[in-house]
Amino acid sequence: MAVRKIRHTWWVDFRFNDTRYRKRSPENSRTGAQAYELVLRQRLARDKTLDSPEKTAAKTYSFEEFAWRWFEEYAVPSNKNSEQRRKRYALKASLIPFFGRMAVNKIGVHDIERYKAKLTKNGLAAKTVNNNLTVLRKCLGAAHEWLQLEGTPPKIVRLKCAPPRTDYLDEEEAKLILTHSHGVIGELILTALRTGMRQGELKGLQWSSINWRNRLIVVRHSRNDYTKELETPKNNKERSIPFADDLYQTLEKRKRKEGYVFLDVDGEPFNHKRLSRRLANICKLLSMRKIGWHTFRHTFASHLAMRGVPLNAVQILMGHSTIAMTARYAHVAPSTLRAAIDVLEPSFGQPVVNQRSEPDQRYAAQ
Repeated sequence: MAVRKIRHTWWVDFRFNDTRYRKRSPENSRTGAQAYELVLRQRLARDKTLDSPEKTAAKTYSFEEFAWRWFEEYAVPSNKNSEQRRKRYALKASLIPFFGRMAVNKIGVHDIERYKAKLTKNGLAAKTVNNNLTVLRKCLGAAHEWLQLEGTPPKIVRLKCAPPRTDYLDEEEAKLILTHSHGVIGELILTALRTGMRQGELKGLQWSSINWRNRLIVVRHSRNDYTKELETPKNNKERSIPFADDLYQTLEKRKRKEGYVFLDVDGEPFNHKRLSRRLANICKLLSMRKIGWHTFRHTFASHLAMRGVPLNAVQILMGHSTIAMTARYAHVAPSTLRAAIDVLEPSFGQPVVNQRSEPDQRYAAQ
């Protein structure tokens, strides 16, 4: 019997078919260790392995097999429909064609680097590659946790991306587009410019979400074009946006108790295609550059920053999950940044003296 005591703990330590096995005894005694060794030898003779059935299965799990299991058991119940579609597309169009036949426990850092190199060579944008890598990271992380794989998931290094370009309207452009927008489209554009709401939040805005007494719009819905249903906003967080006076007066004229605030001329809720077509027509009429509905959201945040509104307040109004997302608007507020630097200027034109380095007058006279 190959049992031994190491630092007050009994272990079994033996060889079977030229492989060494060393395991801690569940019963911390010589007799218990000897009994445990017999159990292990019997299991090896029968199953040829000491791994659990789940671990044994993991060795034969291909990435494709586990990826779709992960999608059905994690992505479907945990993610919104739009996020499910993004994950499904990343798996089907990119990740499975490359990793599909590999054993999920054999995928390593080199395989991931080869994947990145291939997509980059094919001209895929760095942001798209990073989005796919995010899906891969979550999938492999689940594989190590669910299948109890040895070691840790392979390290995934994202590609460096250029800062996203933030297009927004200046005050004259905003006034011009409002002047030439009429009816419900004009109201939608005004709402977008005064609240910074996302397109889905505008499409899903309900009369019941407007607090007329406190002059607030409570963003609690977003309309999904694919399911044609209301869902929670991005990040699953509600937020309240105070009414601007012109927006309050515009919507108050036709307020209702319930239903969609914005409906097309045929009485149907707007979708992305309808909104994009209407906005494109307005831009063409005004000979403006092509913009999207998200440009109004950028305009809202940029104009707030230009007027010196603190970025943490902009973050709350925009519904950003992190201040880093809001920081992209800091560059449009040079006057605010100048004011921050100005606080370092000496008062009354006198240089600032470091009091610690100034000689004590009591000793200067000596």
